[in-house]
Amino acid sequence: MSRSVLIENVTAMLADAGFTVSDRCATRPKSFDVAARREKDVILVKILGNIDAFDAPTGAEMRRLGTYLNATPMVIGLRTRDEELKPGVVYFRHGVPVLSPDTAMDFFVEGVPPLIYAAPGGLYVNIDGEVLADRRQNEDLSLGQLANELGVSRRTVSKYEDGMNASIEVAMELEDLFGGDLTSPVSVMEGAEEVRDADPTPDDPEADPEDVPVLSVIARVGFEVHPTDRAPFKAVSEDASGADRLLTGHSSFTDTAVKRARIMSSLGAITHTRAVYVVDEASRESVDDTAIVEREELEDVQDSDEFRDLLADRGAQSEA
Repeated sequence: MSRSVLIENVTAMLADAGFTVSDRCATRPKSFDVAARREKDVILVKILGNIDAFDAPTGAEMRRLGTYLNATPMVIGLRTRDEELKPGVVYFRHGVPVLSPDTAMDFFVEGVPPLIYAAPGGLYVNIDGEVLADRRQNEDLSLGQLANELGVSRRTVSKYEDGMNASIEVAMELEDLFGGDLTSPVSVMEGAEEVRDADPTPDDPEADPEDVPVLSVIARVGFEVHPTDRAPFKAVSEDASGADRLLTGHSSFTDTAVKRARIMSSLGAITHTRAVYVVDEASRESVDDTAIVEREELEDVQDSDEFRDLLADRGAQSEA
């Protein structure tokens, strides 16, 4: 299956699941292919045939963008170099959850969350420690007796009851012993919290020197600016309250700039984020809902209210 067909299939699946899906990010550089929203859930999706192509810088950028846009980054892919991705299993690459199309279909369309995740050493599940402790006590088993049944230490069983995850083999033994389901779903839409806790959001990259004057003005009028290096925009910015966010592009006003501005407008609609594209000279005031602002105009802006009025006049009025 070609990557283009795979992208079409995944976007169609997301639409069937009730997501509104952005235009495809067809310009380079890019870290994700589409953004999608279903009610309060927002995802940034990279779609790959072989997930080995997903490198650390791309993972870092997706995680930054997920933080700034209140979105969950994820990869949907078919295989690694060695094998097809297993259905019902969540993989992790560079702190980003990875799902096969079948796993994504079950999760988003059927509402069946994955229960297994891959980590160094094999496949694991989340044990519901409280349920395990209740089942053990109902069977009148001590920690030591259960440990002997499983062939592990007493301390390991105690850790399972405190919430430590277990290999899929141990989980199957526990369910054979006690019956019923002892596992809890892998947290996908919450952004793989355990991975994020262990590996904090990467630092922002340095802004391109050509973009610094533009981004400096946005900072001067009250926004915290986060430069990007693999996105169809140069920065994501947010005001002090965190309620007003802004996608910023900057280049000469070319056909490529118009394409990027259209993508930014589509992404802004999904992420509830304003969009502005700064150029030296412009022949129009907006591209879809992306405001087109000349650099001299921007440099004349004195404060945040004047800046917001300028964006509103140009059509960039996505609600936060």
